[in-house]
Amino acid sequence: MNPNPFLGVLLHALGGFASASFYIPFRKVRHWAWETYWLVGGFFSWIIAPWVLAFLLVPDLLTVLGETPPKSLFWSYFFGAMWGLGGLTFGLTMRYLGIALGMAMALGYCAAFGTLMPPLFQGKLVDIMTKTSGIITLVGVAVCLVGIAISGMAGMSKERELSAEQKQDAIKEFNFVRGFLVATFAGVMSASMSYGFVAGKPIANLAVEHGTAELWRNIPVFVVVLAGGFTTNFIWCVLLNLRNRTASDYLNHGYVRGASGLPEVTKDRVPLLANYVFSAIAGITWYMQFFFFGMRSTQMGKYDFSSWTLHMASIMIFGTLWGVALKEWKGSSKRTHALIAIGLVVLVGSTVIVGYGNYLGTLPASR
Repeated sequence: MNPNPFLGVLLHALGGFASASFYIPFRKVRHWAWETYWLVGGFFSWIIAPWVLAFLLVPDLLTVLGETPPKSLFWSYFFGAMWGLGGLTFGLTMRYLGIALGMAMALGYCAAFGTLMPPLFQGKLVDIMTKTSGIITLVGVAVCLVGIAISGMAGMSKERELSAEQKQDAIKEFNFVRGFLVATFAGVMSASMSYGFVAGKPIANLAVEHGTAELWRNIPVFVVVLAGGFTTNFIWCVLLNLRNRTASDYLNHGYVRGASGLPEVTKDRVPLLANYVFSAIAGITWYMQFFFFGMRSTQMGKYDFSSWTLHMASIMIFGTLWGVALKEWKGSSKRTHALIAIGLVVLVGSTVIVGYGNYLGTLPASR
């Protein structure tokens, strides 16, 4: 299959929209602790969705996994587990900073580490820098990082301008210092997904050998990587359930409990079925980012390492737009809004530059 970088950019946009939107259904969950709805959503995004789609799209899935070299399985799972720590704290980032600012900070680290480390360790970075197409692609990566930095500046500007009451009106648990520390850890660790994707290439190659369409070659990779992510998230959420005594959330459809632990005299009951439905929607929406990521990376040609940059840029674009729609920026100055607009323009421009660089890389003269 001949690569089509511009189709790849479009698929990146779809995946970015899914990733930026997944947290929205969680806002409809009521009277559940964070660890409860995060684990329920994660079960759908890390286990159910990957396995169902893999069985539907990959012939001989179990045979493919059985023939995969143990080294590839181990490192795919390991990096998935490390990514799981980042994904776990990524949710906390948005909890403390909101969708727009939280994504800007976490994705800045994630874009830099996840894009540049794989070709650096593979010894390909110098070769990429010797070709016009490669240089243009790297310029696009740099422009993306600038766009994320500008978005982060907008977030810090907002943090200085709004009162504590205004911040918490839009983000109930707003805490800039805590959110900054969590975002740093989340961004660095979340880049491990990119490493797991590289480690899983033998799985993708075996899938094609067993008759999987080239477009779906990466689908079985996520079965292994996301299993690692599920492991770390499961352990942490269960520990929180035990520590916070929230394990009863999964079955409690009765009255909301007060601070004393006794049922309050109120008609406000736990909407158990609705909570499961909204958590499932959030989880499946989250997985769709990687469903599209697996498709689009097959379209990016020999500079497929840049897929991670496009993924981060797309998430940032739609995350910022969601922040505007949810009025997270309400009350901030014209300067802050100008930074938001500039950041969006730069991020969109970075996707065009990266797409063009990848397109040049597909031409015969660049090979």
